[in-house]
Amino acid sequence: MVTKEKAVLETGWNLDNSYARLPESFFTRLNPTPVRTPKLIILNFPLAASLGLNAQALQSEGVAVLAGNRIPEGALPLAQAYAGHQFGHFALLGDGRALLLGEQITPRGERFDIQLKGSGKTPYSRQGDGRAALGPMLREYMISEAMHALGIATTRSLAVVTTGETIIRQTEQPGAILARVAASHLRVGTFQYVANWGTADELRTLADYAIQRHFPDVQAEPDRYLLLLKDVIKRQAALIAKWQLVGFIHGVMNTDNMAISGETIDYGPCAFMDAYDPATVFSSIDAQGRYAYGNQPYFAGWNLARFAETLLPLLHVNQEQAVQLAQDAIFSFDDLFHWYWLAGMRAKLGLFNAEPQDEALIEGLLNMMKEYRADYTNTFRALTFAREADTVLFERPEFEQWHEMWQARLERQQEAKASSRQLMQNSNPAIIPRNHRVEAALESAEQQDFSVMERLLDVLSNPYEHSPEQADYAALPAPTDRPYRTFCGT
Repeated sequence: MVTKEKAVLETGWNLDNSYARLPESFFTRLNPTPVRTPKLIILNFPLAASLGLNAQALQSEGVAVLAGNRIPEGALPLAQAYAGHQFGHFALLGDGRALLLGEQITPRGERFDIQLKGSGKTPYSRQGDGRAALGPMLREYMISEAMHALGIATTRSLAVVTTGETIIRQTEQPGAILARVAASHLRVGTFQYVANWGTADELRTLADYAIQRHFPDVQAEPDRYLLLLKDVIKRQAALIAKWQLVGFIHGVMNTDNMAISGETIDYGPCAFMDAYDPATVFSSIDAQGRYAYGNQPYFAGWNLARFAETLLPLLHVNQEQAVQLAQDAIFSFDDLFHWYWLAGMRAKLGLFNAEPQDEALIEGLLNMMKEYRADYTNTFRALTFAREADTVLFERPEFEQWHEMWQARLERQQEAKASSRQLMQNSNPAIIPRNHRVEAALESAEQQDFSVMERLLDVLSNPYEHSPEQADYAALPAPTDRPYRTFCGT
């Protein structure tokens, strides 16, 4: 039998616990609930290597760690406390089915949270069972890795294991645990929790910790808390712009699902838009369309305003001046987002420089795409390769007029057409995780056939490759009268 010490050494765990050194009110220490018969379903080999982990060991004795049946040396498992506005309603929350094992220090000296999602009940579980189903955990694995390949800041997925146990959601489903990797799990909701139930000293401690971990360049600045707010706003503006540029819809943009690090976090009822429409909603729990595609920038700003409110005591001793500093910072979000989005849209159209009429050119295309229900991803892909006949816009009089204006705009650049095409290839993915492809992979996985998912992941790993092999995965789903719906999975 391999000893615990030898297994830890072979696996490569190098865990620290800086979060566990924060005030005890920020978390609850407890171990995962052991599972019956853990089985590794998928392991992220490149991610494991970058973390300094031995994939071979993870596939054998390391499965017990990924399932929560063994605690690696150096780990101090804990459930984090946080709050959040869920669809506008404030509530006390926390890790109800997840535990932070610790922070892996990589060979390059980087620090990443290692969290087990679906690891059992915690004091924050409320009425939940603390477990997770296989389908939602595989969905998070696929979508988060696709987002990473698209160049979008995101938490990542190290592994999914089944537990050998059945859990009840709408039906009986196989239980599973996801090992999630994040720059940190600090959320807007973390600050809301401390601001509402902690002390002023605890709030300052949390802010200092966030600065040390994510914004070390401002640690010595006298206005470091204002700079913290501004940096978080800037990262979120860049992140949400990238969501919009690829048609990603998060589905549940509550304040507890916004990470201070600027990473996409908590893939629940997320999906990618097919036909362009700002009103697109997939989530079954978003009946009012609060987090529709077109609303995401607005509610990102709304969430950041809630973050700014938590920092008011740290921004200035004078309340009115603190509010003014916070408001000025928040008001910058719209301009920042718009700048990132406009720069990204220019790149999608092969434009290297800026002209005042660019936004009208972009909006003209988007309006046509909405009117004729043109596929968002494939329209830009067709423009990239001058295959306009592949779109429903082809031979529409207004599109022909728009196309002439676009070509004239390209001619006014110093860069050659070949350079513009290369810029477009680098900015317009050939493929996204099409909803019907994700569902097909999950349906096969429920039957213990993981090959469909593995092939999909392989294709999604190089979305800007534009290879012939990707063509089939770019195809649209068959027409249906039933709207596509996603579910939270909790």
